[in-house]
Amino acid sequence: MKITTVLVTFGILFCLSFHLQAQNKRLTRAYETFEAGEYFQAIDIFKDAYQKITDKKEKVRITFYIAECYRMINNPKQAAMWYNKVMGKNYEDPIAVLYYADMLKMLGEYEDAKQQYQNYKELVPGDQRAKDGILSCDLAMEWQEFPNGYVVEEMKFFNSKFNDYSPAYAREDYRLVYFTSSRDETFGKKEHGGTGEGFSDIFESSMDRKGKWSTPVPLSEEINTEGEEGTPFITQDYSSMYFTRCESSKNKAMGCTIMRSDRNGEAWGKPESLDLADDSITVAHPALSPDGLTLYFVSDMEGSMQDEKGKASKDLWKVTRTSTSDEWGEPVNLGEPINTAGNELFPYVHADGTLYFASNGHVGMGGLDIFKATKGPGGTWDIENMKSPMNSPADDFGITFESGREAGFFSSSRQSKGDDLYMFVLPPLKFAITGVVKNESTNQPIDGAVVKSIGSDGITLETKTTPTGTFKFMLQPATDYIFLAEKEGFLKGKERETTKGKESSQDFNTTIYLPPIDKVIRIDNIFFDFASAELRPESTVSLDKLVETLKDNPNIVIELGSHTDNRGNDNFNLELSQKRAQSVVAYLITKGINPARLVSKGYGETAPKVADLRDHEAYPFIPEGQVLDPAYISSIKDEDLQELAHFLNRRTEFKVLRTNFVE
Repeated sequence: MKITTVLVTFGILFCLSFHLQAQNKRLTRAYETFEAGEYFQAIDIFKDAYQKITDKKEKVRITFYIAECYRMINNPKQAAMWYNKVMGKNYEDPIAVLYYADMLKMLGEYEDAKQQYQNYKELVPGDQRAKDGILSCDLAMEWQEFPNGYVVEEMKFFNSKFNDYSPAYAREDYRLVYFTSSRDETFGKKEHGGTGEGFSDIFESSMDRKGKWSTPVPLSEEINTEGEEGTPFITQDYSSMYFTRCESSKNKAMGCTIMRSDRNGEAWGKPESLDLADDSITVAHPALSPDGLTLYFVSDMEGSMQDEKGKASKDLWKVTRTSTSDEWGEPVNLGEPINTAGNELFPYVHADGTLYFASNGHVGMGGLDIFKATKGPGGTWDIENMKSPMNSPADDFGITFESGREAGFFSSSRQSKGDDLYMFVLPPLKFAITGVVKNESTNQPIDGAVVKSIGSDGITLETKTTPTGTFKFMLQPATDYIFLAEKEGFLKGKERETTKGKESSQDFNTTIYLPPIDKVIRIDNIFFDFASAELRPESTVSLDKLVETLKDNPNIVIELGSHTDNRGNDNFNLELSQKRAQSVVAYLITKGINPARLVSKGYGETAPKVADLRDHEAYPFIPEGQVLDPAYISSIKDEDLQELAHFLNRRTEFKVLRTNFVE
């Protein structure tokens, strides 16, 4: 009996030991596969281990690594689901919260992502990525609500169910396009452990005379191999092509290198490696400057920026030469502000010298965003996000332009079915302004008023208003405008508008009010302290407008009249109003107005206000034409409305005395 018990116990322990060894072996293989970058293959191994293991702590850790695999193969939906399983399990590394927020952002769930960034900020207060994440969510929602003027459309002729990305024009008429694809027609038949797809090749598609694109086909075996080829860049004269090649080897880990091939008639010659780094180092994504003297590329070689764990990120680098016949110099890291602790990839140099690249380290809308970098006056880089719709919550990268207009192709995973190619174009901006000229006293339209459009580009146009007082001008981009209106019997009036900084077409509207010469004209918002003749600072806004009116109408002489309400001593009110009128005149003189054009007059309470149409529209309880004398004001029962009537009597006005002044 004792022997049997011992044997059974030994058998159980043996089975448990064997089971634990199998589990440990399975987990070891999963982690090794992950570290080797074989994320697609690692998913199934981790999931198998997850089903078999019973240790709760290890189970949570495996859950995190499954999420990591999905993040690395750019499947944010599955990654977010697995990160969500980690939440609330007290996982030891708060980085899971940050990555969960990143995946929610890539799914466009900005409010939820923002909350997770805030949660991460509480866990790791000093991490800048939390602040950048919160800011990126706010900006992304704003950019989606107010997109710029680009038109974006999927290129279905190019795209397959596999990854298609990094386009390049291969002919000067822009009717031949090269791009990278891992579709079935590639030369390499092995499955990539990191993506689950085949090794990529460079494909081409051409447009016929009817504007239809041909079925993409791979370039010749001179360019494509059993390994990976992609990210082509064609020189401006279309005589040479630079591209990335990643070799496949069973014996050792191979990096990627940049190849160059020269055109040989209609075909490409045998490519040669630029040998910018050791074979085990990744050097990829070439982009040549228009003068051919600077080559930008991507690498994580020594000297690249590092993430928070000390791992080298993928940075933009460059090599230079003094002439196109010279050898390339030593690689130089572009440094900040171009490079970050994140990844900077897929550079492209426009014909005008502007550098474009993709990054997930700068503040953006989701995964990779496309950025535009130009050299500022001091030689530093000014970096601008291309915003929506060029960028999206997903990955956006690998852009190429036509040299003569804002149009081309780029890559994006925004349809959640892998990387695809998209066309973009920025239609010419169109601006117009429609205005109406009105009588300031009656608010009625003025027929036949002459309106001038004066642009900062030096162009002046002129038109007349219709019987309904309307006018219209077409406007140019990036221009400041003044619209000056005039009609006999009225003072000139003007309004301003600008198209500077406008990124999308827009129709503007404006109203120009012309004060009639034979009417008294109220100056709004002139303020004095109680029983004081000293102008308060906020009065200068209205007075500066009066300065403009006087400068626009240099032939007029005006009387500045100041009025008080009927409360207080009559003589005091008269004296106070005279001093206030003189204060206004003194201010106008300091602004360069000739004193001979200005007459000050204090009326005290002797000239109660007569309500005009504007007064009635603003305060309907006061009839148009009503004199705000003491009898009327005392008839108002509401004390607040009484005080308002007194306020309207305390006013500053001007009237035109004559129109023949000569400076």
